[in-house]
Amino acid sequence: MDPGMNHLLKWSIENSEGTQNGPAGSSDSNVVPLSGHGVNAEALASLLGGPSDADLMKESMAAITSPEITMENKLIAFDNLEQLIETIDNANNMEPLGLWTPLISQLDSGEPDLRRMAAWCVGTAVQNNIKAQERLLALNAIPKLVKLAIEDVDETVRRKAIYALSSEIRNYQPATDAAVKVLPKEMVPERSVGAGDMEVIDGIMDNLRERSKQQQVT
Repeated sequence: MDPGMNHLLKWSIENSEGTQNGPAGSSDSNVVPLSGHGVNAEALASLLGGPSDADLMKESMAAITSPEITMENKLIAFDNLEQLIETIDNANNMEPLGLWTPLISQLDSGEPDLRRMAAWCVGTAVQNNIKAQERLLALNAIPKLVKLAIEDVDETVRRKAIYALSSEIRNYQPATDAAVKVLPKEMVPERSVGAGDMEVIDGIMDNLRERSKQQQVT
């Protein structure tokens, strides 16, 4: 049984017993809140027939990629997706749900707002998440992010691309190595860059931000 449903069943049994054994008229005071038993929202939604997080993630991506959805609603869907994948379990569920490829494709969108939100979602998904970092590397998205961070005409897109790169390469050496290969040589030290060397990683990100500011001025 799903752990969340197990918690929900346990809560139901405990409070059913409390109601039966308590004095008349005092049942309300004996009920223990759901939150106190670690019942997750997805299990409760499943019991009540509501959409799961996985359903909401798929619906968000369907809206983002649909040609029939307005830009305003696409951005709302993107915002919903970004909030959902703040949870590491949901971020890790992106691969089995087939959401990584359409998300990465939005980095090439002709709409700056969609490129920005795609980079933002990428950064959120891979932050402190080795499984998502591995997936992003496998999809060869690092060169796309570097190009956005350096060349995109929109400053907000560049900023979110830098955020995504920063999240991807920290504490994950294969991604760090891949980024160093495509970053301008003047932005990285001549010596090897360790994924766990936060001072060096911060320096690279600062160089990217400085380049972005210069582009904004020109």
